[in-house]
Amino acid sequence: MDRQQALEKIDIYFQSGEFEADLARRIAYKTESNLAGCEAALASYLDDDIVPYLKAMGFSCDIYPNPRQDAGPFLVARRNEGEDLPTIMTYGHGDVVAGYDDQWDNQMSPWHITKVDNRWYGRGTADNKGQHTINLAALKTVLETRGTLGFNVIVLIEMGEERGSPGLKDFCAANKHLFDADVFIASDGPRIHPDKPTIFMGSRGVFNFTMRLVSHSGGHHSGNWGGLLTNPGVVMAHALASMIDRNGKILVEGWRNTEIPDSVRAAIAKLTVGGGENTPQINPNWGEPDMSIEERVFASNTFEVRAYETGNPKSPANAIPPTATAFGHLRYVVGTDVDQLMPLLRTHLDKHGFDDIEIISERDPMYATRLDPDHPWAQWAVRSLTKTANEEIAVMPNLGGSLPNDVFADVLELPTIWVPHSYAGCSQHAPNEHILEATTSSALQLMTGLWWDLGSGDTPNN
Repeated sequence: MDRQQALEKIDIYFQSGEFEADLARRIAYKTESNLAGCEAALASYLDDDIVPYLKAMGFSCDIYPNPRQDAGPFLVARRNEGEDLPTIMTYGHGDVVAGYDDQWDNQMSPWHITKVDNRWYGRGTADNKGQHTINLAALKTVLETRGTLGFNVIVLIEMGEERGSPGLKDFCAANKHLFDADVFIASDGPRIHPDKPTIFMGSRGVFNFTMRLVSHSGGHHSGNWGGLLTNPGVVMAHALASMIDRNGKILVEGWRNTEIPDSVRAAIAKLTVGGGENTPQINPNWGEPDMSIEERVFASNTFEVRAYETGNPKSPANAIPPTATAFGHLRYVVGTDVDQLMPLLRTHLDKHGFDDIEIISERDPMYATRLDPDHPWAQWAVRSLTKTANEEIAVMPNLGGSLPNDVFADVLELPTIWVPHSYAGCSQHAPNEHILEATTSSALQLMTGLWWDLGSGDTPNN
């Protein structure tokens, strides 16, 4: 049996409807981790679906409680074939965001797959049930074709990623012996274009915070008190304007990061952002000046105002509001000292006369990570994916978004490789989430080739 036979076998699996059946079965679990009462569904997804699937492939499976009592469990599965073989860790998350059942087009159910042309709709199709279903199916295909994998595998499935992966870091730190591997390879996030096979080796970090100003108690009639009372909405607007200019350049001292390693710059120079289905129009003049569009999203820090409220926007009154609140976050790259972000903001606001604005960090940040594109494992993965795709693939040093990759890169100290199977217009976290049929078929081929090559004895550790 050879590599080509494995690729043909995975194509039959897809064309026959077996992939759709596997995915549909998993989509049906209402694993909405950000809603109350989801505990039974989170446990059942692992107990009744993933564990039997992996055990049939010769994996030992253990489910561990989350160190956070209010969060979902972890599945750790392992298949050992030899102490002299490379060990690969892979990952996925079985939880999803709320289904928003009544908001999908044409009364589609988020808990069933609905196929419309090239799109397969359903909650979790893109994030992340579809992606780890692809990877597990490719593993199974290699095992059935070759008779062995030719490497050892550790699978970690968590059930709380959509809540910020509570307990994941603590669990992995306390159980590092469970994850003794040579490399981490998993799938999440979007390709740079739907039809362009993509790899990334880390992600930008994200730091969420709230700014709040209380100027007085209760609203006051603007005819009686206008011109006499501070309007907190106006003050907050000026505070935000002091933090970022009208073209998106960050003005907070210490928040910008413009140093780009040569290997990262060279990789980014080959990328093109934009295009594809459902993608918005890029403003070429927004963001960090003197950077390319691609450098702005993959190698730059960016500040966003996520929400802003003063008064009652749903029912405005002719009154001076008592408070103003702004919700912001910074996406940041490797090299940014996250522990200094709040002190730097405090210094900035005080310097500009906004010392009465309270700032609060919302939760532990997801930290920025990046494996050098020249790392041997990164180069090996690029060669394997290029061989299967028969074209040059897109190499992103890090994703523009955020993942709990710091757990795998920093806590477990593994080189991290991500092969995304979705695309930016997939509507993840919103009604009408979907994957693309052509992208999914391509992804099954790519992962089958990647797993096959891992067992061929030509990896950086052999």
